[in-house]
Amino acid sequence: MTPMSVLEHLILAYIGLASLFSFGIMGIDKRKAVKGSYRISEKFLFTCAFAGGSAGILAGMYIFRHKIRRWKFKLGVPAILILELYLYVKFI
Repeated sequence: MTPMSVLEHLILAYIGLASLFSFGIMGIDKRKAVKGSYRISEKFLFTCAFAGGSAGILAGMYIFRHKIRRWKFKLGVPAILILELYLYVKFI
């Protein structure tokens, strides 16, 4: 087994930070939904998922019970996560 390269560490750190940010965004949007205030757009949530935060979006969906009924999120976010995992394994 080879040690992880610097690039692998940077990519994992980026994915971790993007997921943490995305998780927080889901929590903020859920709070805004409950209060009835201005919401974060679904386009931005998907942008966060595509930018490496799909694990955070998915975790936020189920922990905050937010967007779990919308088919776009129910199917789209896991598909993005699978794609990101495939790309990570394939190219790193």
